[in-house]
Amino acid sequence: MYVLLCVVLLICFGRLLFIDAEFHTLKLKAEDSVGRQHAIAVKLKSKYPTEAPDFSADLPVPLVITWTSQSTLANVHSQFLLNVEALSEFWSVLHEIDEQTWVLEPEKPTKADSMRRIAIGNNVSIKVQIDPRHPKMVPECCLLGAEHGRNPDCSVLQNMKDVLEIEFLSPTTHEKSSFSVECGICYSYRLESAIPDQVCNDPRCGQPFHPSLSSQWLRVLPTSRQSFNIVFGECPYCSKAFVSNNKHCKPYLHFL
Repeated sequence: MYVLLCVVLLICFGRLLFIDAEFHTLKLKAEDSVGRQHAIAVKLKSKYPTEAPDFSADLPVPLVITWTSQSTLANVHSQFLLNVEALSEFWSVLHEIDEQTWVLEPEKPTKADSMRRIAIGNNVSIKVQIDPRHPKMVPECCLLGAEHGRNPDCSVLQNMKDVLEIEFLSPTTHEKSSFSVECGICYSYRLESAIPDQVCNDPRCGQPFHPSLSSQWLRVLPTSRQSFNIVFGECPYCSKAFVSNNKHCKPYLHFL
């Protein structure tokens, strides 16, 4: 009777997408703030509502649903909407890629897919991996291409120039000091084997830092916050918003 009442309420509010004949499995639909359609599958157990149902959805990150014996399917729907709204920017980034480039893989991407292999011509493609939690950060990229895509009569260097359509800086025309800028924290270019490749995004600053040092710097600031290995805070040079992504930095607990 309780399940039937919940289902009737969902129908009334237009949230029910599917339910089986046994009232054990159902799907709820949701529309996010930009009009994207989403669905969450709910599998009820024999001791429902005391026992939490199983939930699944087409998301690039784990679905987070909190359930208590007082929870309802309407609560599930509300929590599901929070999950999808948190990923809105991620899907917008991928939508732009899908609309404005030739995507080779996946052929029919789902909402859970965070990778795109994009054709860039000359039998060459680039594979990009978008971080669902930080979609506007520079993605991980990998150049891919068939062996016949290169000119066997040219050197490796010339093939790279042709594929990337760039000219590399040469020791005969450029001094190392023109591009090897010192770290804004330790004032050195080399820190053991690392170079300062973490750069402030503010165009008026652009100061580079060693990732390990910038992470350490941000971690001691009371205004900084961390999500996994990514630390958000202020640039040590210009005090503008700064993000440090250090893969070797261990997550920590920080209470504001």
